[in-house]
Formats: sequence, structure tokens, C-alpha cells
Amino acid sequence: MSAAAPAFKPASYAALWFCYFGALGVYNPYAPLWLQSLGFSTLAIGAFASMQSWTRVLAPYAWGWLADHGQGPVRLLRTSAALSLLGCVALLLAQGQGTWALAAAVALLFLANGGISPLGEAVVIKHLHDGDGLDAKRYARIRVWGSIGFIVSVVGAGFALQVVDISALPWLTLGAFLSLMLVVGRLAPEAAVAHSERIRMPVLPTLRRPAVAWFFGGTMLTVLAHTGQYAFFSLYLKELGYSKGAIGLMWAASVLAEIAFFVMAGRWFAKVSDVRWLQWAALASALRFALTAGAGSVAVLLIALQTLHALTFGAHHMACTSALGRYFPGALRTRASALYSTLGYGVPGVLGGLAGGALSDTFGLAAVFWGSAVAAILALGCYMLCARAERVEAAAPVSVSP
Repeated sequence: MSAAAPAFKPASYAALWFCYFGALGVYNPYAPLWLQSLGFSTLAIGAFASMQSWTRVLAPYAWGWLADHGQGPVRLLRTSAALSLLGCVALLLAQGQGTWALAAAVALLFLANGGISPLGEAVVIKHLHDGDGLDAKRYARIRVWGSIGFIVSVVGAGFALQVVDISALPWLTLGAFLSLMLVVGRLAPEAAVAHSERIRMPVLPTLRRPAVAWFFGGTMLTVLAHTGQYAFFSLYLKELGYSKGAIGLMWAASVLAEIAFFVMAGRWFAKVSDVRWLQWAALASALRFALTAGAGSVAVLLIALQTLHALTFGAHHMACTSALGRYFPGALRTRASALYSTLGYGVPGVLGGLAGGALSDTFGLAAVFWGSAVAAILALGCYMLCARAERVEAAAPVSVSP
């Protein structure tokens, strides 16, 4: 006989996202500058950036598989956080030990923390998504704390690295992931999946639906467009003459817009279909990255472009979460979150990191953002086809057997 699982506490998951995205806000924006200080070329930095995405090809689905086979999600979150901290220690030890040692440390860090997002999202979606769709207001109240954590850390780390040398980045990262582990350690456990509930529904029939296939195609391309932002934006700003503090503020401007979106989303998110939000996000991405490439030296314009992050990330992520809840009901949701991390972030991150490194080496860093704009336009096409496929399914429902 097993005891009932404790009630879901939104504040606990708000704290989880605050620390998780706070840790990423310390490492991701400044890792390219740190790697550059170690003597790596932009092509090598692109390869390192793609490693984070390589791990997302493998890790999220592996963590989801463990959750589907009876391991409590919070227990797995604790394991993931502890291994992430070990990865931070490996980063410290790998400095000066050669390229392969550093690559192994980066791989360990992101293979480990690849479980945080899909496991945490699966728990939140389980409690906030019902037959009527995602509870946008409650979801936004939780998810906004991830954005707040990111902006606090990216601004704080930017100014800290003005005072101390960029070589201190691994220590800052270690402190951020230690905070994450402490918060995860205080999460109330979710009940492990009962044996009778572990009958594996196949996910492939759902993936074969045209609407779902076009959804993932658009998501992959939208994230591919953002790879230039995540991996090369800091280097691009440095090349244009911006200081580290200004770089941190640029990142902060984008996340402030994201926070504003999450704060207000509960009022009107449900008034527009999630696929329509995805189309708007892709269109805004194309505009954002084309102007970043063509007019990045104009500081006022560049700050204004960062506010489009409210659509290109905030609306996009929330619409993806809503669509996943519709496409993958019930027992499929843990794997759906893992597939979103793998197909939505892992594969395009790998391609974007490598292609961005090659583009920047050959044509300069601005070319990366021109490529991002093209990817966003292709994403818009995919989402338009997704909407058309949904209309066809609604007019002539197709029975999908497990």
C-alpha cells in the first residue's frame, strides 16, 4: 500500500525554474567569451555550443524513458541536479587539460541537466492541462519565475565579469547549479508510475499525423533560428564594440519582454489558437534576426529588437506547451515533453551550432543572423501547413489506433 502523493505546489516549481534558468543565464551567454579567452576559434566555439544540443538529442528521452518505467519524476530531478553539479566541478578541473577534457566536462554537465526541463514540464503539464486545454494563467505564473531567474543571473554575471576575469565563469556556474540542487532537494515527491499505468502507448502514430509533423518541423526551424542568438549573439556584440555589461543588458532586455508576456498571458493567451501564436512567433523571429544582421550597430534598435523575445520565445514556448497537451494526451505527455526537448531543441541546436560556426568563419558573424531569418521564414511555412492540416483533420476526423 502506497501513500498518496503530496499536493502539487506551484511555488516549488516556480523556484525550480528560477534556479534552473538562472544557472543557464550564468553559463550560456558568457560561455562563448570564456571559450574565446581559452584560445578557441569561432568554429570551435560553435562546436562546443552544439554539444549542449547533442546532449538534448539523447538525454531528454532517456530521462523520460526512466520516468515512464516507474521512477518518480522528483527522484529523477534530484539525480539530474546532483550530476549537473558534478559536471560543474568537471569544468573547473578541465581548464588547461586540453580540448577533449573540456568537451567531456561540457557533455557531462548537459547530459545531466537535460533531465530538468522535460521532467519538470511533465509534472507541471500533468497538473495544469485538462480536457479544455492548458491553464494559461497558472502556467504563466510558474514559468515567469524562470525568466526572472535568467534575467537576475545574466545581469549579475555580466557585471561580476566586469570586475573579475572571465576565467571565473566556471565558479559562478558551480554556485548557480548548487542553488538548483538545493531547491530540487526540497521538492515534494510525485508518486511513481504504477505498474498498471505503465502500458506503453506508442508515440509513432501521433507523430505521423500531418499536423503534428508540421508542428515539429516549424518548432525545429524556429529554434534553429534562435541558435544564432544563443551561441553567437555575445560574440557578435563584442565584435560590434559592446562591453560585457552592455551585453548582459541586451540579454536582460529580451528576458524582460519575455517576463511581461508571461505576466499578461493569462488575460488573452487563450483568445488566440496556439498554432496562430506559433505563426506570429515565426514571423517576429524573421524580422528580429534580419534586422539584427543588418543594423546590429544601432544600439537603440537592437534593444527594441530584443523585446520581440516576448513573441519569439515566450509566446512560442507557451504555444508549444499547449499544442503538446492537445496532441499527446494522458500517458504520452512525459514522452511528449522529451520529444519537444529532443526534436525542438536538440537536433536544431546541433545543426545551428555547427552551421553557425562555419558561416561565421567564412562570411562573418552577421551571416549567422541572416541564416536565422531564413530559418524563421521556413518555420512560418511549416506552421501554416500545420494549421491547414488541423482544418483537414477537423473536417474529416481520422481515427488513430495505438
